[in-house]
Amino acid sequence: MTEKRETVKKTATTKAAAEKKAAPKRSTAKKVAIEINAESVGFRAGDVYQALATAGKALTVSEIAKAAKISEDETLLGMGWLFKEGKVKADDNKITLA
Repeated sequence: MTEKRETVKKTATTKAAAEKKAAPKRSTAKKVAIEINAESVGFRAGDVYQALATAGKALTVSEIAKAAKISEDETLLGMGWLFKEGKVKADDNKITLA
């Protein structure tokens, strides 16, 4: 009878260890609140425009964010403004000045 209990304990321990390994990793990145108003979105649009103008070629959203030193969310806000104004266009998941 003791042999069965040991087997059950080993199995339970193994399952618990496997569950810990399979648990999703938590991101250590801090979330930053973005102020959304016409002024701040306009500034982000300027940041995006300058990054594209400086690069002189089409960039992905993450490349624009890195070049402009802003988050990808802020990049998307600025791009929205620029799309509305007809200042940028998208080709193959890359953004370029229109």
